[in-house]
Amino acid sequence: MSDDAFVSGLAPAATSPVAVDSPLKRIARAFFEDRLAVAGLVLFLAILLLAVFAPLIAPQNPYDLAQLDIMDGGQPPGAASFATGGTYYLGTDEQGRDMLSAILYGLRISLVVATVSLAFAIAIGVTAGIAAAYFGGRIDALIMRVVDLQLSFPAILIALILLALWGRGVDKVIIALVIVQWAYYARTVRSSAIVEARKDYVEAARCLALSHGRIMFHHLLPNCLPPLIVVATVQIAQAIALEATLSFLGVGVPITEPSLGLLIANGYDYLLSGRYWVSLFPGIALVVTTLAINIVGDRLRDVFNPRLQK
Repeated sequence: MSDDAFVSGLAPAATSPVAVDSPLKRIARAFFEDRLAVAGLVLFLAILLLAVFAPLIAPQNPYDLAQLDIMDGGQPPGAASFATGGTYYLGTDEQGRDMLSAILYGLRISLVVATVSLAFAIAIGVTAGIAAAYFGGRIDALIMRVVDLQLSFPAILIALILLALWGRGVDKVIIALVIVQWAYYARTVRSSAIVEARKDYVEAARCLALSHGRIMFHHLLPNCLPPLIVVATVQIAQAIALEATLSFLGVGVPITEPSLGLLIANGYDYLLSGRYWVSLFPGIALVVTTLAINIVGDRLRDVFNPRLQK
């Protein structure tokens, strides 16, 4: 029997490949019992597919100047195009961009920024949190003081300061979101891993002289996944909203790249003139997207912690 196999026998069922099927089935069954959560999941998957296949679905590329006609600028929802004769179901902005197409392309940028920043923030936060719980002592104190210091400031304030110094850009927004988000994952993983680090299977792994990396990521991490999944689901919705806020304030993605926040900002000046659709429909898309993700996250929280179920 290998060392990992011996330690896995002492660990909870989450680290045993044979016993994983049963908890997964239980979690899936509990999740799909809630119709609202299923509706939220279906809605989010539909939004995701629309964003991925936006170039194939959208009537036009809203940021290709060759496809825009200034004569179609400011058309209300349902108006016909002067250039092509097609219908603008959600209207157009002042440059003649089809708002339906702009929203589909904007969803792509918002989801890409949120997903990429989420992946890097999880990688950094999980590593820091597990290291703090596993090694303890000064390492734990140092990492958690940094986490406490960062979490004492609003995330939007830190992101605004960073982007004010760096300038606009998709890559800069992603880096800023990683910096403001990693601490959430570090604290979440640390709180779970510090309990697991005192259990017998970890002590057995240390006695077998397994490497620190193998113990942390092969044995500790799988037992910290449930709270991490819940936090990640909620944080991706927050990342989308934060990116939209930064773009709305003019420090997010550049004007050459569509995003939901930038589309809302573009129509803000025209609200008083009655052209509500330029900001309204991107705002609805943003609210629906974050709402669907939050519904899924709330249900996952209840599933992984039955004591929270009503």
